[in-house]
Amino acid sequence: MKTQSKLYFYLIISAVLLIMIAVLSLNTGVYDFGGNSPFMILWQFIKGEPGLSLSDQYVIWDVRAARIVMAILIGGMLSVSGTSLQGLFKNPLATGDLIGLTSGATLLAAIAIVLGGHVKAYLPEAVQFSLVGISAFAGSFLSMMLVYKISTSGGKTNVVMMLLTGVAITAIGFSITGFLIYISKDEQLRDLTFWNLGSLAAATWTKNIILAVVMIIAYIILLPKGKALNAMMLGEKDAQHLGINVEKLKKQIIITVALMVGTCVAFSGTIGFVGLIVPYILRLLFKSDNTFILPLSAMCGSILLLTADTFSRSIVAPSELPIGILTALMGGPIFIAILVKFKKSL
Repeated sequence: MKTQSKLYFYLIISAVLLIMIAVLSLNTGVYDFGGNSPFMILWQFIKGEPGLSLSDQYVIWDVRAARIVMAILIGGMLSVSGTSLQGLFKNPLATGDLIGLTSGATLLAAIAIVLGGHVKAYLPEAVQFSLVGISAFAGSFLSMMLVYKISTSGGKTNVVMMLLTGVAITAIGFSITGFLIYISKDEQLRDLTFWNLGSLAAATWTKNIILAVVMIIAYIILLPKGKALNAMMLGEKDAQHLGINVEKLKKQIIITVALMVGTCVAFSGTIGFVGLIVPYILRLLFKSDNTFILPLSAMCGSILLLTADTFSRSIVAPSELPIGILTALMGGPIFIAILVKFKKSL
């Protein structure tokens, strides 16, 4: 009970910090509200008070609030996906990037951007509008199915084979994406560049609803897996002796992570290192107790991405710095720190 109370305490502290950053983010921007507080305008809009200008309503609700919510949802999901994979693979470098999910999503998104114009006319209007997002989602799932198929034999999944397959698929995916960049036109090249660097500028409430549904489903499946992942740290055989259905656990985590990563990449492009930074820092604080790390990673991932997004749209205002650049700048030193730590332990 003491451990649970401690977890609740850290979750409350994280939630308070997240709310404070959200309020700061809501007040950050170049749009002039005529001396009024953006927070008060949002509150008046929620209460349905008359007299608010349409431009104020649009900026505060459809631009800033939608973007803040998307940062919270995507940050949490990317962080939980990284934490889950690292616990499963017993490797602090394991993320959706490593097993090819991000590469697959990026490849099909690139195909849709460069070649989609040839088939858009034959597709329904709803599909035309979200062709890139649908393609990215499909790419993540196809990569997951291929990696899982190659690494599974006799009903058992070889974790090392899965990681190696992911590396191979990532190499193939990025090579084909590079070719598409080479043959793309100027406008397509611009779209590809911003896609690869990641952005939350296209946030809408429809996308947030989809993200929220995926997040709820994923969290229901993954967050209770803390004890099972702790058992996996002892090895698969020991985990089985403790009553853990190892193969079922692998399938649940891999499929759920593919769902989360595919949805996130579909709506925001490639945002790297979130699933690496947060679990690493939390493991420094709480060792390798996944019952702590999993729920806290959801909150801390949201805090990280919302903070990065707030900086990305304020550093070079009125322009916007792609958020993937900031997360890479933060994640690079963490990646090196992990490698140095491993080197010392050898």
